[in-house]
Amino acid sequence: MTSERDAHALATTDFDLDLSEDQLRTRRNVKWSQYPADVLPAFVAEMDFAVAPPIQAALERVLRQQDYGYPKRDTERPEYTISESFAARMQRLYGWTIAAEEVQPLADLVQAKFAAITAFSDPGDGVIVQVPAYSPFFDAVETPGRVLKAMRMVDDGTGYVPDLDALRRLAPEASILTICNPHNPTGRAFTKDELLAMAQVAIEHDLVIVSDEIHSDLTYEPFKHIPIASLSPEIAARTVTINSPTKSFNIPGLRAAVMHFGTMALKERFFARVPRKLLGQVGVFGIEAANAAWREGTPWLLAVKAALADRRARVVAALAGEPGLKLYAPEATYMAWLDCSGLRLNVPAQQFFVEEAKVGFSGGSAFDPDAGSTFVRVNFATSAEILDRILDRTLTATRKLTTAGHES
Repeated sequence: MTSERDAHALATTDFDLDLSEDQLRTRRNVKWSQYPADVLPAFVAEMDFAVAPPIQAALERVLRQQDYGYPKRDTERPEYTISESFAARMQRLYGWTIAAEEVQPLADLVQAKFAAITAFSDPGDGVIVQVPAYSPFFDAVETPGRVLKAMRMVDDGTGYVPDLDALRRLAPEASILTICNPHNPTGRAFTKDELLAMAQVAIEHDLVIVSDEIHSDLTYEPFKHIPIASLSPEIAARTVTINSPTKSFNIPGLRAAVMHFGTMALKERFFARVPRKLLGQVGVFGIEAANAAWREGTPWLLAVKAALADRRARVVAALAGEPGLKLYAPEATYMAWLDCSGLRLNVPAQQFFVEEAKVGFSGGSAFDPDAGSTFVRVNFATSAEILDRILDRTLTATRKLTTAGHES
C-alpha cells in the first residue's frame, strides 16, 4: 500500500496552482461575484487554484468526443465506476477495505445528508448535530420535521473538542448522530479516542451515525484522518459515510458524491425509505472528474496541501496572537474559525470586516445561530499574494479598533 508520505515524492513544483485576481474575477462563480470589486472574498469553501491536470484532461476528452449521452460507465466498465474508485482510495489511504456494492454514487453531498436523515429517522425524532456546523446540517434536520439536538464543540483551552457529556444527555432523545470529520468550521481532525467515545454512545443508544468526511484529504501533519466506520465492524454497521472529491479537488460545480453504507443491511434499510430514483444520477462530467481525481490526482493534491500548509502558517502567524482575536491552528481543512469576541463589536463580525476591512469572510451565525455572530470563518485557500492582502486589511481594521479602545 502506498502511503501519502511515500507519495509525497510524486508532488513536484511543476503545478502552477495560483490564479491572479484578474483571472479569478472573470469566473462566474459565487466566491468572486458576490461582493463588489473592492472586497476581497475569503468565504465560501472553494480554492483559488488551477484544476488538477488529470481532471482537466478527462473533461477535455469528453468534449472532444462530444460524449454527452446517457453514461453507462457504472455498468459497462466497473473498473472506472465512482464506487470502485472510492473503495480503492479508502484501501490505499487508510487500509480500510470496503465493497463497491456498499457505495451509492449521487450528485451532491447535501442531498446525501437530507436523504440519510430522512431514511433513518421519523418526523419529531431528535438528530444530534455538532455545533458550530456547516449550515446544511441544520436544514437537513429541520426541513423534514426532525428536531435538532445541539452538541457543542467546546473550547478547552487547546482547541475545540466535542462535548461528550452533552452527547450522552442528548442520545436518549435522538435517532441519529451526525459528525463532520474533519470538522467544519473549527478545523479539528478528531482523534481515535474521540471517535470511539462518540461511537460508543451511538452503540449504547442505537443511533445511526451519519459522518460527513468531505474534508478528509485536507489534513496537516502530524494529524491524521480516521474514517469512523473503519474503527470496527460494530461501528460500521450503523454508519453512513458521505464523501466527495469536490472539496479537496476544487470541483464543486461538477456534482459528484458518494454514500458508503457500513453493511448491505444498512443500505437496504436506507432504500426501504428512499426511492432510488429520488437520488438521481451523477452526470458524465462528474463521473469523469471523480474518477480522475481519486485515481490520478494524488500528485496535484499533495502540491495543494503543501501550498495550504504555507497559507495556514501565514494565517496563524498573523492572527493567533492579535489583541481581540483568538484562533487555533486548524488541524485540517483550509478554513480557520476566528473568534472576534475580544473586539467587543457592535455589529456581527462578518459585517465589520466587510465594512471596515473590505474583506468578505463567512459569518459565524451561519454555523452557530445562537452564539456565532462574534466569529468568522476564514478561507485561506488562495495565493500568498492575495492572502497577504486579506490579512493586512484584517489587521489594519482590528488595530484601528483596539488602538481607539486603548486611547478612550
